[in-house]
Amino acid sequence: MNPELFDLHAEVELTHWWFVARRAILRRVLASVVPPGTDRVVIDVGCGTGANIAALASDYEVIGIDTTESAIDLARERFPAVPFVCGFAPGDLGPDAARADAFLLMDVLEHVPDDTAVLAPLVEQLSPGGVVLITVPADMRLWSEHDESFGHYRRYDATRLRAAFDGLPVRERLLSPFNARLYPVVRSIRFLSQLRGRAWGRSGSDLDVPAAPINGMLRRIFAGESGRLVDLVAGKGRPFRRGVSLMAVLEREG
Repeated sequence: MNPELFDLHAEVELTHWWFVARRAILRRVLASVVPPGTDRVVIDVGCGTGANIAALASDYEVIGIDTTESAIDLARERFPAVPFVCGFAPGDLGPDAARADAFLLMDVLEHVPDDTAVLAPLVEQLSPGGVVLITVPADMRLWSEHDESFGHYRRYDATRLRAAFDGLPVRERLLSPFNARLYPVVRSIRFLSQLRGRAWGRSGSDLDVPAAPINGMLRRIFAGESGRLVDLVAGKGRPFRRGVSLMAVLEREG
């Protein structure tokens, strides 16, 4: 990932509708499988500039880890109360890896050539009942300069994401598209980006904070999907038919 994009992330992730809504969804879905408690350990693998894991610090013992030093420097500067590690998970986490009740992989797997190689050692560290919560970009029809700028290898569908954990000792608690309500809007924007030959946002990305009323409306629309995802974890309802992203919750089996 282009280091310049970490600076952009740090600038917009506390206000941009997509980041804010995704954190709200993360918080609700995680709480449905790992009840909040300061004795529960949540580790954000590929934490970037830190806002996701910092948002959980009042509910859990949290740790963020990322391989990019500039991202970790930004995270430490912005969220000094949160412990951040520069390195690879689980090896550079030391004994903390085996303490994890949950690992987060929030838009991480698309950045690596071998997603199973990243996922398998994290699952191995979990005790039975521990979880991995994964989000990835979905639908190769949405592929654009945004993906290329962020160094993505792929966008996923459910079959491709299941292939990443096939054979691992996990039970699938959730696998569903999300950011579904705004899918038609995003697909139209990506199509227009392809026609014009460049992304609409900054640094070859789609990231730019809209005017406050629009930003708030988009945030509410996206965050409103959290209830359905929580129901799916509980075995109620059906997954969204399509979405800009996919979410999976995997529980370590005994």
